[in-house]
Amino acid sequence: TGNIKKVQGVGKEVSPSYFVSLVENLKGTYRVKEICQALQVPISTYYRWKKKDFTRTTVENKVGKLCKTYRYTYGYRKIAALMKQEETIGINQVQRIMQKHSWQCQVKVKKKNRPGSAYYQTGNHLKRCFKATRPLEKLTTDITYLYFGNCRLYLSSIMDLYNGEIVAYSIGEKQDTALVLDTLNRLDLPKGSLLHSDQGSVYTSYEYYQCCQKKN
Repeated sequence: TGNIKKVQGVGKEVSPSYFVSLVENLKGTYRVKEICQALQVPISTYYRWKKKDFTRTTVENKVGKLCKTYRYTYGYRKIAALMKQEETIGINQVQRIMQKHSWQCQVKVKKKNRPGSAYYQTGNHLKRCFKATRPLEKLTTDITYLYFGNCRLYLSSIMDLYNGEIVAYSIGEKQDTALVLDTLNRLDLPKGSLLHSDQGSVYTSYEYYQCCQKKN
C-alpha cells in the first residue's frame, strides 16, 4: 500500500457504490482497514456508505450490462441508442446513470512515440515453460491500468510462477520506469532468478537493466 498512499485525492474520485463494491470484493484477501488506507478513504466513510441503499433499478442494470458488454468503449449517446431498441428512455437519463456508476467511456490513451532505441533487449529465456520448482525461481511482470471513478492509475506487479503469488506491486499515476523500478526494488531475489517481461520501453531502459544486474 505504500505507493498508493502517494496518490493524493484518490478517495475523492471514487463513487460510494463503486468503493463499497470494491471493498466487498477485496476484503477476503485484505483487511477493510488496509483497503481504506490504501485508497485514502476513511474507514468511517466506508461504513457510512455501506449503510446506504445502492440497489440498482431495472433500467440501471440494463445500462450497466450494455456498458460491460461493449467493454466501456461506448459513450452515453451510443448506449442510449442501444437502449431505445428495447424501451423508451431519454439520453439524459442514460448519461446520469452512467455518471452515477462511473461507467463513462474508457477509451485507451494512445501511447506517445518514444525516441531512441532500447538500451538492452534479451531473448525469450522463459519459452512458455511456466512451471517452477522453488519460490522466486521464475517471475513474470507487467503493467495494467485501474479505474477508480474517473481516476486512472497504473498497477505494476511481479508474480511468482511457483505458486501464482503476487510478490511485489506498486500503483502510480504514471506508466514510467520509476514505477517498475519501485516494484522490483521491493524484492530481494536469490542469484539466478529469471524475470520475464515484454520488451516495452520501461523494461528495456538503462535504469531497469542496471537494477536487474544488481539483483543478479
